[in-house]
Amino acid sequence: MAERSGSLSINSENIFPIIKKWLYSDHDIFYRELVSNGCDAITKLKKLALMGEYTEPADPDYKVTVSVSQKNKTITIEDNGLGMTMDEVEQYINQIAFSGAKDFLEKYKDKANEDQIIGHFGLGFYSAFMVADTVSIDTLSYQNGASAVHWESDGGTEYHMADGDKETVGTKIVLHMNEDSVEFCNEYRAKEVLDKYCSFMPIRVFLINEDAEPQYEEIEKDELTDKDTVIETVIEEAKTEEKEKEDGTKETVEVSPKKEKYKILKRPVPVNDTDPLWNKTPSQCTDEEYREFYRKTFRDYREPLFWIHLNMDYPFNLKGILYFPKVNLEYERAEGTIKLYNNQVFIADNIKEVIPEFLLLLKGCIDCPDLPLNVSRSALQNDGFVKKISDYITKKVADKLSGMCKTDRESYEKYWDDIAPFIKYGCLRDEKFAEKMNDYIIFKNLDNKYLTLKDLMEEAKKENHENKIFYATDVKEQSQYINMFREAKQDAVILPTAIDSPFISNLEQKNENLKFIRVDADLNDTMKGEVSEDDKKVLEENEKTLTDVFRKALSNDRLKVKVEKLKDESLSSMITVDEESRRMDDMMKMYSANGGMDTSMFAQQAETLILNSENKLVKYVLENKDSENVNLFCEQLYDLAELSHGTLTPERMTSFIKRSNEILGKMM
Repeated sequence: MAERSGSLSINSENIFPIIKKWLYSDHDIFYRELVSNGCDAITKLKKLALMGEYTEPADPDYKVTVSVSQKNKTITIEDNGLGMTMDEVEQYINQIAFSGAKDFLEKYKDKANEDQIIGHFGLGFYSAFMVADTVSIDTLSYQNGASAVHWESDGGTEYHMADGDKETVGTKIVLHMNEDSVEFCNEYRAKEVLDKYCSFMPIRVFLINEDAEPQYEEIEKDELTDKDTVIETVIEEAKTEEKEKEDGTKETVEVSPKKEKYKILKRPVPVNDTDPLWNKTPSQCTDEEYREFYRKTFRDYREPLFWIHLNMDYPFNLKGILYFPKVNLEYERAEGTIKLYNNQVFIADNIKEVIPEFLLLLKGCIDCPDLPLNVSRSALQNDGFVKKISDYITKKVADKLSGMCKTDRESYEKYWDDIAPFIKYGCLRDEKFAEKMNDYIIFKNLDNKYLTLKDLMEEAKKENHENKIFYATDVKEQSQYINMFREAKQDAVILPTAIDSPFISNLEQKNENLKFIRVDADLNDTMKGEVSEDDKKVLEENEKTLTDVFRKALSNDRLKVKVEKLKDESLSSMITVDEESRRMDDMMKMYSANGGMDTSMFAQQAETLILNSENKLVKYVLENKDSENVNLFCEQLYDLAELSHGTLTPERMTSFIKRSNEILGKMM
């Protein structure tokens, strides 16, 4: 065949600058494209063999080999797939042929972001020019009588093609890396990228460091295969030892026989798993296999709580596994990882069009060959099909959770504290999910018993609270209030996470008259002593007096003071915070977190200082309102109330300790 030179047939001469510019942010993507092309070539050859159009060798060893050399600044990717003829190289390589080329270039020429433009538009091979100055191809087609072809280009619009010298069927691509991309010739960097993109490709992928010294291993004779390269035979002599007989004499006994071993070149190990767990049915998988897959895939050595195996063939093909991880919300963010695959080729993490937003908190893998990928292959075309996939995943998760609640309530309750943030967030973000989960949301009460919303509303009616449900957000800080509830034989639920505040607001909107009230929002009548009409008048008078005294002592003209007759005489003072005002305060804090707004005034306006008319300290202040020590006791009573409600600032804690010492000193 005569040598041939020419110009690449493209619709715009600026195709390479476009590729290099747009793909630069993810320039490691070339590994995925070239390796997946090799896998495709092998898959096609295997199909041809099944159809009788190609005769496989007796023991086909299908694989893609990635060889790196920092010394030579090269990366070689070789497959033993169907290869190409010169006409096919002309068609698939020289003509960058993709549908609607003019429209595509016109549409994207002014695009500002850096989306990858590879995948369905046939540009996968050309991702090599993001990182290489020169790229060469050596290929031999499986077709009878085919000649080897050599092709090379320096990344401009010029190429050179001629007869090649490749003797085996398949394709070898050599990248001569540019200076900015030599890092990818490093064995460990290459392994990192292959782990990212190629962990589950359907054909075995091997990584070889051409610069490394050969490594060897010893094997038994019966482990030797025809594919092993034998370096030498190793004879392991028989081992003997002397043993004393009954008559006192000694004899030599053979402990292990003579062995013949072989020193061979160390066998390469694939970097990928060609048959990931999601390809199997749940009945084929053990719990330990699910856990091991989780540990290996997500590098998380904490046990997942449980998992959902997705397996659907109609109306679309989707497989996958979703894990509910154990998350310590006190110390870490609830942030998961959903890996999306297309025919076992990694596409992206957490594509929101496919994965419902609330499930992005989970960890898992989803493989959907039917995904309508756009030109970037890391984003999706906007069509109804994607919404159907998202709805299916949501339904499967809801079915799993509701089924567990109905059939294995003990496990459901055991997992609840960990999975509650996921579920509540899902209810806020997805109305259909909320409807399915409505009867399976449970709340932990003060006795660590789990109750549904229906249970709680029935309990509220029994206790004459109408539709009021009391709750605590911090068991430690609100312990005094919780103890008061216990003594009054009142119940409350524990809602300790940040998601609980918007969640209960959402429940209130959906359920007319339902009201969640925090335990420190007000005092129940069951906590107060009986008060006659005359007592009420006295309390009102004392309240006016003590309001003036405390406002003056604390230099706070806006302080709200309320005097109550409490059953517990030992309780001197406490703070209550109006529910609506506190929620507004919390919301303001959230919105002003990055704005520097001072919200302390909102907090003060929401607080009420409750003074117990039956307590000796309160009586002392009332009877000695003109005493020189009254300010001291007012400040102490206020700080005691704040301590029972939460924590003091460092400055106030210092003053509180100093004042406590001063008061104790006056008692001596």
